[in-house]
Amino acid sequence: MIWIVTLFVFAVFLSAFFSGTETGFYRVTRIRLVLDALDGKFLAKFLLFLTNHPALFVATTLIGNNLANYLVSLSIVLAAGMLFPGNSTAELALPTLLAPVLFVYGESLPKNLFFHAPNKLLLRGSPLFFLCTILFAPFAAVLWIMGQALQWLLGESPTQVRLQLARKELEDVLDEGGEAGLLNAGQRRLAQGLFAVANQSVGALALPLSRTHVAIVGAEKTSALAYAKKNKITALPVAAKAADKNEVIGYVRTCDLILTPEKTIQSYRVLPVVAGSDTQIAALLRMQSSGESMAVVKARDGKTLGIVTLDQLMRPILYSES
Repeated sequence: MIWIVTLFVFAVFLSAFFSGTETGFYRVTRIRLVLDALDGKFLAKFLLFLTNHPALFVATTLIGNNLANYLVSLSIVLAAGMLFPGNSTAELALPTLLAPVLFVYGESLPKNLFFHAPNKLLLRGSPLFFLCTILFAPFAAVLWIMGQALQWLLGESPTQVRLQLARKELEDVLDEGGEAGLLNAGQRRLAQGLFAVANQSVGALALPLSRTHVAIVGAEKTSALAYAKKNKITALPVAAKAADKNEVIGYVRTCDLILTPEKTIQSYRVLPVVAGSDTQIAALLRMQSSGESMAVVKARDGKTLGIVTLDQLMRPILYSES
């Protein structure tokens, strides 16, 4: 009888563990997992892997819950057969009497605990879940293949959904930080600006050379200064010859033109090259690291798409209304 009771307690524990883990997995702070994973914590990396492969987590949890329910049913049937041999009524009544115990300790209580402390409990239970993932891998693989087949039939991928969820979670964290007084309005606006341009390419922002004034090396600087003053710009692209305006070799700042005593354009600054497929944030970081305020945007085939300035890249970030 002792081993039957032990089997029942073990089955209830498994049910509680998988039920609570399922709730904790959907409540855990993904940012915390990323930070712990960057610190080199193996279990955090494992949980982050499950986050990026939710089908594996769902399959493992499903198998674990079914195994726990089977063991609970088996222990109750064995207990009824040992305590009340040949009594079919007892075999029906005993599961009904024990159902509240299973519901409270195997479902409700662990879900409530993991709901209120998902980070701590999920990390503490991750070694056991890691072991179960390995043990259930052959069976979970079948469910994963079925999920992939269903995804192929429907033509839908969960990747974009996960990216949207991750961004939504980070926005919620920033909103909560603002409500708690940890972030001021300017910091929240800056974060919203970063979200707004996170996936936008710099090629869409590039200004074609045909729409701006291109200064020529050796030309009078008066026309360049007049154009800069009229359009309120601080830098102009520079070409070697008037016939090669589509091939800029650098840029010149209006302040340098004003301060230099020469009447013609003689010197210019190096013009960084960014790919049109790069994100605006990547281009911004590259320009800031090089200390330049203008860059030339080129396509994959080397064709010049236009120019982009530091002000163009920073404006949608600093003055975002989203």
